[in-house]
Amino acid sequence: MTLPPLTLANARVLRPDGFCAAPLPLAEGRVAGQVAGRAIDLTGYMILPGLIDLHGDGFERHVAPRRGAQSDIGPGLEALDTDLAANGITTAVLAQFFSWEGGMRGPEFAEAVARALSEVPTITDMRIQLRLEINLIDRYPQALDLIRRAGIGYVVFNDHLPHKHLAAGKRPPRLTGQALKSGRSPESHWQLLRELHARCGEVPERLAELAATLQSDGVRLGSHDDQTGEDRARFRALGARIAEFPETLTAAAAAHAGGDPVLMGAPNVVRGGSHDKKVSACDVIAAGHCDALVSDYHYPTLRQAAFALADRGILPFAEAWALVSSRPAAVMGWTDRGHLDTGARADLVIVEEATRRVAATIAGGQISHLAGPMATRFL
Repeated sequence: MTLPPLTLANARVLRPDGFCAAPLPLAEGRVAGQVAGRAIDLTGYMILPGLIDLHGDGFERHVAPRRGAQSDIGPGLEALDTDLAANGITTAVLAQFFSWEGGMRGPEFAEAVARALSEVPTITDMRIQLRLEINLIDRYPQALDLIRRAGIGYVVFNDHLPHKHLAAGKRPPRLTGQALKSGRSPESHWQLLRELHARCGEVPERLAELAATLQSDGVRLGSHDDQTGEDRARFRALGARIAEFPETLTAAAAAHAGGDPVLMGAPNVVRGGSHDKKVSACDVIAAGHCDALVSDYHYPTLRQAAFALADRGILPFAEAWALVSSRPAAVMGWTDRGHLDTGARADLVIVEEATRRVAATIAGGQISHLAGPMATRFL
């Protein structure tokens, strides 16, 4: 239920032009222009635009806490809603694979997640990003049908096949573990990988056709793990303008030079570098090549990364917070969120100044998280 009109007072409010001490009125699920309703004293707190996460796969732990333990996805999405809200996230894009890897990354599971998301009411605005493995060309029609039925507005092209090993006729590392996750025997899984690799020559034409269709449908396209400027140019030519997790500073710079938004992982920032020995997100940010940070595999790091960037002197806090709020919104063309202008969706997070803990989250004018002393102030 949307909150009745109220005014959040005595907090530091991050507006588009910086922090101010003016009250923040809310009414009818929006930021209002005039003070209205009951005033809530938020002395000692910051009010920040709600976090917008354009790529998170941490939800996999909610819908399948152990290998093979998937059951009803609905309760997992309900738990996810609570987790996202506790971390200040008001818009979450769930990065769901459509892959030969099977299991939770297979096409059937993608169908199940989309179905559950259409049936389970959540306060957080949850959407799906489909991560399409490009060599899965026989499944392109199924993917297109799912995208259209589920209203998926963001598709990213992935290629996780171990081409180097397959080209050499060698069994790739971790094959047995992958096979078990997919529900296949190691031999049948290896045979599938070889068959997919053998069809690499068919991919460019088929992918170009699919990309053109998706663009005509208004779907935003991106690529994953670009390694070189040539990689980025190839996907740009397909209309895949968003560069997720470029692996080198060269690839990130090429994306930036071509006007393509670059998304980097917040865990990379918090750790101070990539866990996989790839480019440091901080280096990409310092070079001015990063447009948004995403949670990747850990939701708490989204807000932690913004504070870390400010603490380390890499960016002023307002600019750091923009990487997780207004700038992700701009990447997706969402003008109604990511900022606290009058008329915007009432998407905001209330953070305790002294501890930086999330005390409350409001998404679309509804309370999605309220804890501790903050609950007393509201109630």
